Amino acid sequence: MTKDLVILAYSGGLDTSCILKWLIEKNYDVICYMANIGQNEDFEKAKQKATSIGAKDVIVEDLRKEFVSNYMLPGVQMGLVYEGRYYLGTSLARPCISVGIVNAAKKYGAKYISHGATGKGNDQVRFELSVYSLWPEGKVIAPWREREFFTRFQGRADLIEYAKKENIPVSATPKEPWSTDENIMHISYESGVLEDPAAIPPPGIFKITRDLKQAEDYPSNIDIIFEKGLPVSLRIPSGHAKSLVISEPLALVEALNKLGGQHAVGRIDIVENRFLGLKSRGLYETPAGTILHLAHLDLEAYALDREVLRLKKYLQDRMADFVYNGFWFSPEATYTRKCLELSQESVTGTVTVQVYKGNVVILARTSASSLYNKELVSMDVAGGFSPEDSTGFININALRLKEYARFSTQSDK
Repeated sequence: MTKDLVILAYSGGLDTSCILKWLIEKNYDVICYMANIGQNEDFEKAKQKATSIGAKDVIVEDLRKEFVSNYMLPGVQMGLVYEGRYYLGTSLARPCISVGIVNAAKKYGAKYISHGATGKGNDQVRFELSVYSLWPEGKVIAPWREREFFTRFQGRADLIEYAKKENIPVSATPKEPWSTDENIMHISYESGVLEDPAAIPPPGIFKITRDLKQAEDYPSNIDIIFEKGLPVSLRIPSGHAKSLVISEPLALVEALNKLGGQHAVGRIDIVENRFLGLKSRGLYETPAGTILHLAHLDLEAYALDREVLRLKKYLQDRMADFVYNGFWFSPEATYTRKCLELSQESVTGTVTVQVYKGNVVILARTSASSLYNKELVSMDVAGGFSPEDSTGFININALRLKEYARFSTQSDK
């Protein structure tokens, strides 16, 4: 009898290794799909582990360039920040991975796609909405929503016990059971002791950013060059006649991750609102993303019309919600993204940034397309501006305030 084929989004960690074994127990053929999006992973070791557990095959696909160029940097261009603090490192990675896993499912004739996202989290929504957008006829097996699975495995402690029983090697232990998600853009940490928002994170939990006390004792000045809102080059002064210029997108992000990490840039510890309505506590370190977003924010204020900037702020907040909630491939996200890209036509220029002791300080900016008019704003020359005009401007705006004050005085009598 022919078994149904499942493509499993596989990380090599505790959850997906146990899910792989469980799917095989359920009489499925399983091909594991691993996307390399910049995580610190021994892919060959993970591949061997999956094969030893019983995977029919293991696909490892390098999507780092795809992720940086088509998801991360457009996220910077659009100004995507969820709830004012989270740069969406995990959220942006999910549609990228979904494209790869759906292509694999179509190539191998799979009937199902499976993943290890929990029934309380955001990733189940992101994966499945992306999969159904790309592959409407596809089907998803979500073990953490299968009663047979979640009654057997209440949580990570049960999975660790199951892994021991089935001789599945895992890195998580009952002592340090927090969960991490890593890619070229960020690393997130949640679960375990981190579920208590009052608990201070354990020492040494962060991987790519130094503690402030261990940060470099010297500042680093860099130039970031943007074209239509997209970061296209990084210039690092070398102290010699020629500066180091990095223009390849992946190399640019890697260089900024290293620099930002050395200077303790990009750590946050937040409580956020999940799409399902739950609140969750997460730790994130996003060194390159933090530097790029802050530089882009400065250039936008310099280059954009005031009202376009305000309208763009509304649209970017909506787009951040779409991405966080899993609607990257939705019609509303497609429309909003086009609007945001249009707003960036004049956001071309260079921002000089100083990175030092956890801070990203904007030192200067230049742009040939900026609306900044030095003569018009100068305190030393008129520059075509008539001061008398301000009197009428103030009087007109004061009318409303005077009327409000008069009404308030009468109401108090």
